[in-house]
Amino acid sequence: MKLTVLGSTGSIGTQALEVATLRGFEISALTANKNVDIIEDQIRKFRPGYAAMSDEGAAAELKIRVSDLPVKVLSGVEGVCECAALDTDTVLNGVVGMAGLEPTLSAIYAGNKIALANKETLVAGGRLVTESARERNIPILPVDSEHSAIFQSMQGMARKSEVKKIILTASGGPFFGKTKEELKNVTLKQALSHPNWSMGAKITIDSATMMNKGLELIEAVWLFDVEPSDVDIVVHRQSVVHSLVEYCDNSVIAQLGVPDMRIPIQYALTYPERYPSPVKELKLSDWGTLTFEEPDYDAFPCINICKRAIMKGGLYPAAVNSANEAANLLFRQGTIGFTDIPELVERASEYVPETKDYTLEDVIETDILMREYVNAEAAKLR
Repeated sequence: MKLTVLGSTGSIGTQALEVATLRGFEISALTANKNVDIIEDQIRKFRPGYAAMSDEGAAAELKIRVSDLPVKVLSGVEGVCECAALDTDTVLNGVVGMAGLEPTLSAIYAGNKIALANKETLVAGGRLVTESARERNIPILPVDSEHSAIFQSMQGMARKSEVKKIILTASGGPFFGKTKEELKNVTLKQALSHPNWSMGAKITIDSATMMNKGLELIEAVWLFDVEPSDVDIVVHRQSVVHSLVEYCDNSVIAQLGVPDMRIPIQYALTYPERYPSPVKELKLSDWGTLTFEEPDYDAFPCINICKRAIMKGGLYPAAVNSANEAANLLFRQGTIGFTDIPELVERASEYVPETKDYTLEDVIETDILMREYVNAEAAKLR
């Protein structure tokens, strides 16, 4: 089995390579943004034929470092897309943010199966991605723990019409229970202290604002072809129940497991087969009590911002995603406050041209427009 890993130096990418080692996969290509040290080690261990760095300077450095190996080093978005389009069995997309959209489309156009951890691909380019995959009969297998749980809970389902509701679980992040007023002065260090999951900085902040759950709602709409009104969100602090599906007879099926991403990663890579994994066994008696609560939509407005965006359709989901990426980065850089993130995202979404049909170029233009708007508005807050 041949595997290409996009974003191989990140949290998902490194765990995917751990699973690949366990299952004896051959690595076709690896890509990253700037982390030359980690990807060099990965290249020496897995010996892929290709590697790419989206950062041009990092690519030049990597080419020198691995000049003793038979690996072709590519650069820029074009290089990552070329790796995604190589002849391989599966492309696992663990890239963070909008940068994952074009490589996903390149992989689909090349006929490669997709294991998708990059939710922004479907948030920003949902119709483009799903239609392209459907036309070519390319499966998109979810890697996010929540969407993998839904996918697993739907196995053996006879008819889509039997599904009544999808229920996404959310950990609530480090600030669940705090009021909107209390959130105004939280620090970056506090926001990066996730109670259950070890993730990259961007997605950890998204979890803290609960934007991550809003993006996952949009992703679920595209992955499972459901209406936004058919997706509910419940806060489950223990992250043991990864998500649930309610059927027309009010029966609910859930997927449970310890909070470890190697379970959904392996299932996406080996589907439809299941294999032993390095993840420890779930013993419910060790957990004792599992709790479920309604999200606080006043303190965490990002969920509803995303829900409104997908209900409007067109370029609105792409707009809120890009505005959030820009605001998230500004918060990590210390430029804006935590509660400025949803405020800037909501304001930016008001400047989106209304259209149902859009092209990749439209999504890219919207991305640029939203980032410029957020940066300009953030400057006024200083």
